[in-house]
Amino acid sequence: MQPTFVLVHGAFANSFSFAPLQAELGLLGHRSVAVDLPGHGFGATYLRAYQAPQDPEGLATAPSSIKGVTLADNAAHLIGILERAKENGPVILVSHSRGGVTATAAANARPDLIDRLVYVSSWCPVDLDVNDYYAEPEMASVDAASLALAMAGNPAELGLLRVNFRTADPAALAAFKAAFLADGTDEEFLTFLNTFQPDENLDVGTSADRAQATTWGRIPKTFVRLTDDAGLPLALQDRLIREGNALTPDNPYDVRTLQGSHLKWLVAPAPAGRVLGELAALLPPSAGA
Repeated sequence: MQPTFVLVHGAFANSFSFAPLQAELGLLGHRSVAVDLPGHGFGATYLRAYQAPQDPEGLATAPSSIKGVTLADNAAHLIGILERAKENGPVILVSHSRGGVTATAAANARPDLIDRLVYVSSWCPVDLDVNDYYAEPEMASVDAASLALAMAGNPAELGLLRVNFRTADPAALAAFKAAFLADGTDEEFLTFLNTFQPDENLDVGTSADRAQATTWGRIPKTFVRLTDDAGLPLALQDRLIREGNALTPDNPYDVRTLQGSHLKWLVAPAPAGRVLGELAALLPPSAGA
């Protein structure tokens, strides 16, 4: 049976960022569904204050639909999509960046809905909570202050993260490009930046949401390393792989590697499409039953 790739975006992103990859998968004969987590895509809040000419005061204070959205909400939404996809055959769940936190929570809760997990430079916390990894040596090279250069409002007061991705500040744009798409052209970078939405929820889970051996650990899993990722460095990706393998030594990661930055695999998706096609071919004949 033909599998369905279910694609889960990262922070400030949405289903739109998967359009080139979905086109590539479609041309290779594969079925895919790109998810919009709650408060994302057409469910996002775009403020008049975000339009030009911008209103900094309004941008710093206006409410958003994503306030109060939790990891549990994201996981429940994803599980609903997985249930529908599973009715049509095997399911390969692909996550990117922060989307891995939601994918992991869904896999903890409903491993029966997933025939293979794929993390593309994606968070799968095992030994620590997500925020605690930022204090670890593997994350020392990450410019954690880059988002702060265009931060709008106080997250504690807004109840969410808000970043002005439409800023014209050269320092902020340079920091964003270095973090997300250093190996892309300026035009590719600005195009991708304009698919980002300004708001993101605050909840990345607790120790209860880390990968669980008895559920998550039953699912065949792949980690796709991105060699030049400045946002989730290769050293941290490799640590997550090691921790996952230690948790489930009888079910280790199948590890693949793609050249490029955090977003390059989505801008130029042909190599990623080939890798995902290879993973579809690995599904056993009984998958999806």
